[in-house]
Amino acid sequence: MRSMSERPNLPPCVINCAAYSRDGARRDISLEAISDALAVDEGGFVWVGLYEPDEHTLDLLQEEFGLHDLAVEDARKAHQRPKIELYGQSLFIAIHTAQAADRHIRFGETHLFVGPRYLVSVRHGASTSYAPARARMEREPALLRHGPGAALYAVLDLAVDDFVPIVEEFNLALNALEQNIFAEDFRKNTVQELYDLKRELTHLRMAVGPMQDILGQLARSRDGLIDGEIQLYFRDVLDHTVRINESTDTLREMLTAAVSVNLALVTARQGEIVKRLGAWAALLAAPTLVASWYGMNFIHMPELEGRWSYPVLLGAVALVCTVLYRMFKRARWL
Repeated sequence: MRSMSERPNLPPCVINCAAYSRDGARRDISLEAISDALAVDEGGFVWVGLYEPDEHTLDLLQEEFGLHDLAVEDARKAHQRPKIELYGQSLFIAIHTAQAADRHIRFGETHLFVGPRYLVSVRHGASTSYAPARARMEREPALLRHGPGAALYAVLDLAVDDFVPIVEEFNLALNALEQNIFAEDFRKNTVQELYDLKRELTHLRMAVGPMQDILGQLARSRDGLIDGEIQLYFRDVLDHTVRINESTDTLREMLTAAVSVNLALVTARQGEIVKRLGAWAALLAAPTLVASWYGMNFIHMPELEGRWSYPVLLGAVALVCTVLYRMFKRARWL
């Protein structure tokens, strides 16, 4: 393997350009040397990694590999829906990638051109480098002998694995918010955070869901680009994708339930406050009624002439208030 200093001069958008022989040996090459490398080693293939390439680089790769115009046009514009399309003897695959940062998901895209003797990955936006996938394949030359199909498996497996920590992080975030839901004091931002989490998970669901169809087609492909042994590996990645998708759906359902529970608790607490206010209002209404009766300034009121009228009146008011208080206390309004 060449050292970094021996690597050919590549444009900034080209992260990697290497030719792999049939036995898995790697040789870094320039874009212009792709055709020569393929001609020298008929059993090898070329793996090119790009990040937001310019038009000149894509035009050069189109010429070297004979890429279809429609596929190259999609790779230029990005903002494609996840899909897999067959153009003659090559595949074009578009997937969505994601990275989590402070309970927010940044999405990107990866476009893959797969042919009998090449794999080209084009990354846009938030996407981790596929260098770990290349390093993994170089450590497993027996798997790398299966050609571009094995490299495609490594890339898709890494892309799916990137979804796992996002789901775990959002699961922890939901557990933390559940503590706020059942807190004694109402926190307005709890509902906002729950809504934000559900929105992010909905977007994640839109990225993960189509991966099942793509991997399912690759696992059942009969176009000759992917041999039967590698298809077993795609089935394993498909299984991981299904589990992630199910976990995402479960989290979304739990978030919906959490929002409903939060609103129900807020309504219940408001009802308790209204009941307490009503009970205290009733307790104050009894003495207020008596005081208003004596505040009418009538002269002929027999009870005004009695010696014990005032103490009896106070006792009667206290008795009424005591009875009302015990009734409300028994009804748990106080």
